Amino acid sequence: MSSPTGSLQQIFERQIRILSLTLRPSTVNGYRSTAYRFLAYLGTAAPEVTQLGQLRRDPHLLGWFVSLCEQQPPLSNKSRWSYLLLLRRLLDDLAAQGHPVTAHLIVPDDFPSLPVYLPRALSSQDDQLLQDELRRAGTLAAHALLLIRLTGMRIGECLDLGLDCLRPIGPAAWAVHVPLGKLHTERMVPADPAIRETVARILALRSQNPAASAACPAFLLPRPGTRGALGSALRSALAKAAQRARCSGPVTPHPLRHTFATEMVRLGMSLPALMQLLGHKDIRMTLRYVQITQIDLQREFHAARRKAAEPHPVPVLSPPSPASAAGLPAIRQALEATRHLLEMHRRKLSDETIRRKLQRLNRRLSDVATEVEKLATAEK
Repeated sequence: MSSPTGSLQQIFERQIRILSLTLRPSTVNGYRSTAYRFLAYLGTAAPEVTQLGQLRRDPHLLGWFVSLCEQQPPLSNKSRWSYLLLLRRLLDDLAAQGHPVTAHLIVPDDFPSLPVYLPRALSSQDDQLLQDELRRAGTLAAHALLLIRLTGMRIGECLDLGLDCLRPIGPAAWAVHVPLGKLHTERMVPADPAIRETVARILALRSQNPAASAACPAFLLPRPGTRGALGSALRSALAKAAQRARCSGPVTPHPLRHTFATEMVRLGMSLPALMQLLGHKDIRMTLRYVQITQIDLQREFHAARRKAAEPHPVPVLSPPSPASAAGLPAIRQALEATRHLLEMHRRKLSDETIRRKLQRLNRRLSDVATEVEKLATAEK
């Protein structure tokens, strides 16, 4: 395969450097890999293309799409979808800067369908078995994993928790400060006694290893080397704990987040609140995290049907108390009660003539009640 075309490579690389000012290094690498793949294809299939203005949807872009589909080993739909998305962003940005880029080189119909994955929440039994095993293990890694389960944070967010992450936010109210994460947002997750106890255990275990703690004074979790090494250690500890707990299948950190989200919904938390708790920017992502089981659907369905079958309660006015049985306020209260009973009776009637008469009578009683109120006010 020949190397990418020189002038085009310089144009794309310049644009990628601009994007690197605001994007994560891993995202920038994705753009760079996409540009290289596309330009490498052009260098082989269309070496005559040396300027952006020469690019055409057919044959250049469509030919690249076909080459992605024919690659061995095959690329997943998600990978091909990502390549198209990143290249379209590069071309759109270059067009916005005045480069002669032909419009509609990549259109929505070009994107392959993405697989729809069901939420990967643990079953209630596996969840309880795993939590019991993590508490029994009592290691620093076990308590870190338990903290992920109890707060719903991402494993990367847990790795970056500060030493002072547990913070008071009011009288007898605490929260875990989750630093900037995947979506460049930080948040405060309410901390109940179980979460506070878990953080306290981590701090106690941390103090038993002064050397590791001194090497990472700003982080809650000491790092045995790199951040990646700590993440690998937590994943390994979780897999072993799931085996010891005899869970029904292998467990990785992210399903703990799905399990947390599903539990919160079953406990009555609203989706907007859950979205904030998980650190999502789009509620559609939150919906993907929530597992609604057949048992949940049955419960919600029958609860809704019971509500529909129940008659709407009619408010009952209590009679005046003996202490207020005399005087203008009691008279006005009696008038209001009479008006209410008249109205309830009127609504049950089918004879329109009687309904109109009762409505007129109700208006007269309203006028009487107004005059009584004026007299009561004058007496004060």
